[in-house]
Amino acid sequence: MRQQVDGLIESCTPAFHSTVEGSGNPSEAPVFIVGMRRSGTSLVEQIAATHSQVFGAGELSDISRIVDTVEADRRDRPPEELDSDLPRRLADEQVMHLQGLGLGKTRVIDKIPDNVISLGFIALLFSSARIIFCRRDLRDTCLSYYFRRLDRRSPWSYDLVDCGVRALEIERLANHWRRVLPLRMLTIDYEALVADLEGESRRLIEFLGLDWEAACLDFYKTERPVLTASAWQVRQPLFTRS
Repeated sequence: MRQQVDGLIESCTPAFHSTVEGSGNPSEAPVFIVGMRRSGTSLVEQIAATHSQVFGAGELSDISRIVDTVEADRRDRPPEELDSDLPRRLADEQVMHLQGLGLGKTRVIDKIPDNVISLGFIALLFSSARIIFCRRDLRDTCLSYYFRRLDRRSPWSYDLVDCGVRALEIERLANHWRRVLPLRMLTIDYEALVADLEGESRRLIEFLGLDWEAACLDFYKTERPVLTASAWQVRQPLFTRS
């Protein structure tokens, strides 16, 4: 994990992104919620998705698939034969897919927290995307991981030291992205959201470029599929006992 973050910080620089700025699909529909799992990502999506112009698509696997496709193309061809238009074509196809999911809504949210690792690539694909970083006290986040039965894709969650290392590396990477990416970005702190639901929700909706709707405060009444470990929590009014 440390090596991966080191590599991203070294290669994804302001100078690099300035040379490719504006090359992606210009749609403002894509919104990405990223960070550590168990940091309030489902809650933030639920609040936003209660807005009449926002569709919460949940945890899509599309970005990892697009990254794999581009990397496979680069791996299988010599440099002079690389398909330079492939990323843009995939971005265009993805925007069409999101618009189909959203059924005409202005913003469509992809809420895979681990997309934080791919934000450099996302900035190339979607030049007008919005990024929401979710952050919670890292000790609470790690404990929540540790006591939650997760799947085999998260073997580090069974060891508190590994949880802590991952949390610190994600934090380091997120800070790097805030410095270098030419995208609109917002950080939502879980503790601030719990303490001031309306104020932070208004800030969230304003960041999405939308007019405020009071229904967002009744997020727990919204009927939509939630397939994460927070499925029950986001169907209750806000509470502080976590």
